[in-house]
Amino acid sequence: MRALICFAALLLTASVALADSPKLVVFDFELIDTSLPGEFYGSKPEEARLELIGEQLRKALADSGRFQMLDVAPVRDAARHSNLQVCGGCDLKLAGQLGADLEITGMVQKVSNLIINLNIYLRDVKTGNMITAASADMRGNTDESWSRTMSYLIRNRLLAPNYGKPE
Repeated sequence: MRALICFAALLLTASVALADSPKLVVFDFELIDTSLPGEFYGSKPEEARLELIGEQLRKALADSGRFQMLDVAPVRDAARHSNLQVCGGCDLKLAGQLGADLEITGMVQKVSNLIINLNIYLRDVKTGNMITAASADMRGNTDESWSRTMSYLIRNRLLAPNYGKPE
């Protein structure tokens, strides 16, 4: 009985902590492909990789317990028809429609199959202020290189204990 009461108290504490956590939406990542093959053939493998790293980021942030993750599905089509990096705040509007406190947009810039850059931007939805930005270059255009780069940014930037805080 005592163990059951402790377990119930732990669940209640966890749900209260989660209720106090900021609501976060992670938009799908966008691709800027200026590579020669991208010009000729399109960006087929990269499109699948964009989805993979987006899900990887959502899962890691949800598992951290620091955020209430919101589903982007209700505004996904509208977001995909906009360039969220230069649309003049449409990302903030869409995040606001979901009730988010924070939003993440991201992009991958492919210069070639050897030179690729992954960028993540975290903003406050109410003020529009940039909270933090994280960026990393990767060498090689494989599922593994994309996943490792995302893992690095999550671990060493977004979820690092003091990242983005004034010293």
